[in-house]
Amino acid sequence: MAIKRYTANADTTITNAFKAGLTTRGTGSNMGMSDSLEIFSIYGQTISGSNAAKTAELSRVLINFPVTDINTDRTNGDIPASGSVSFYLRMFNAKHPFTVPRSFTLSASAVTKDWEEGRGLDMEGYRDLTYDGTGSNWMRATEKTTWTRPGGDYDTGEGSTFQQTFEKGTEDLEIDVTTLVEQWLHSPGNVLGDKSSARYGFGVHLTSSQEAKYENTDMTDGTNGLLKNPTGSTDSYYTKKFFARGSEYFFKRPAIEARWDSSKKDNRGNFYLSSSLASGADNLNTLYLYNYIRGQLKDIPNLGGAGARLDAGTLQNVQKTKLDVRIFATLDGNAKSLPEGGGVTANNAFVITASYIASGTYSASFAYTGSETTIYDVWSTGSATTHRGTGASYIEFHTGSGIAVKSFESYEHNPNDTYATSIKNLKSIYSNEETARFRLFARNKNWSPNIYTKATTEISSSIIEDVYYKVFRVHDNLTVLDYGTGSLNHTRASYDVSGSYFDLDMSILQNDYMYGIKIVYYLNGKYVEQPETFKFRVEKHSTDIE
Repeated sequence: MAIKRYTANADTTITNAFKAGLTTRGTGSNMGMSDSLEIFSIYGQTISGSNAAKTAELSRVLINFPVTDINTDRTNGDIPASGSVSFYLRMFNAKHPFTVPRSFTLSASAVTKDWEEGRGLDMEGYRDLTYDGTGSNWMRATEKTTWTRPGGDYDTGEGSTFQQTFEKGTEDLEIDVTTLVEQWLHSPGNVLGDKSSARYGFGVHLTSSQEAKYENTDMTDGTNGLLKNPTGSTDSYYTKKFFARGSEYFFKRPAIEARWDSSKKDNRGNFYLSSSLASGADNLNTLYLYNYIRGQLKDIPNLGGAGARLDAGTLQNVQKTKLDVRIFATLDGNAKSLPEGGGVTANNAFVITASYIASGTYSASFAYTGSETTIYDVWSTGSATTHRGTGASYIEFHTGSGIAVKSFESYEHNPNDTYATSIKNLKSIYSNEETARFRLFARNKNWSPNIYTKATTEISSSIIEDVYYKVFRVHDNLTVLDYGTGSLNHTRASYDVSGSYFDLDMSILQNDYMYGIKIVYYLNGKYVEQPETFKFRVEKHSTDIE
């Protein structure tokens, strides 16, 4: 699972725009229960000439998210530690019958004062006034507190403010806000500081150069809530709307999306002998060890040595994790010497130092130059010899089954392999409370077995190293999760000796709809979408779902 979504838990629009009569402003209005959010700037609507600046009208959005849930998920290991995950603020364009501005830039800045969502609805006449009661507005953050500056208090410092330009005006908002979320989570070592006590969300608005020009005062003009902005714009930007958290459109609600590459490339099923045809990095093979205790991944206790893993929340050393791996051609023989690289620290060493990946999960990377076609991996601690079972503190944790050693090949023609793909464990219905694992089976379409092979051989899945998935809603073809083929690779599948697989958190999908999965392979330098579609339905949790 490499994607988690956290839907907004509060949002509203605040404005100092004129009401319908164009004589009083809606600075006391609240729109916290509206199903849309609105951002605009209007210059000189009612007065022309030198006094036009007196009618600057602005609308901004306040939006907050359940940061405590993100923090809990990190503590539980459901999302990675700081540096291994990116957070994106996502808001979705709402179509409307009014004009749409073009070529404008929105800023999303950290709000520095606690505020209230409120229960207002009216986004036209601004008649839902808070009367200094519950709900934020242009002048007040809460019933008891006013903004230091009308229109909201924001942190525009490094790592706390972000921008996106909209050329057509109808684009969705998608901004990397990782630095601020990590400040909210107070990630240890974060040079931008601790803002865990100021998790007040974002204020989204036009940049100051595009908000309307106004020069007459430094703070407010009576109760009008006008802001001094001598370098502002004399053009109007009306109007940009986004769906709010109360929208009936499930996938259009604003969210913070956590993305990371959770793929594990376990070369136990495609292990290769070192070759001058490949680079040093491509000659490395990685093996994984999974320590399951009563159905749960658990750290191996009491591992000795100098290595240590760091707790994701505190970055404190919580357990020694030095774990050795040795390679044998025969289990009663000597460990094989290995070239330097990966977890091997010197040429002709016979110990690979394993790495801690996550709870109960370890990996070991190395190159292999031996002549054997089958090898065995032994995971242990406490031994400095080339033999198994020796040493006073020797503990052997796992001995792998035989690994077939393959060789890299070069060709005198340019191959163009095609595959038939299936999902071996696909169910027709999934619960919205489960995280499902999908196991892919890929077979080369050019495979031509004889009758004996068909009758006596279990067909193994072809291992394709770069596999990505996307999820769409069937009835309207709406893409829910697109191919994560960019720098994050957040929808890249893992693979092991049984083939490719990926985990999908069903809670991010809307109940009572059918969804489809599409697969793309990265082959011969290009992405090739596979023709198959795999469909399933998501329903509210029920003991009847099988």
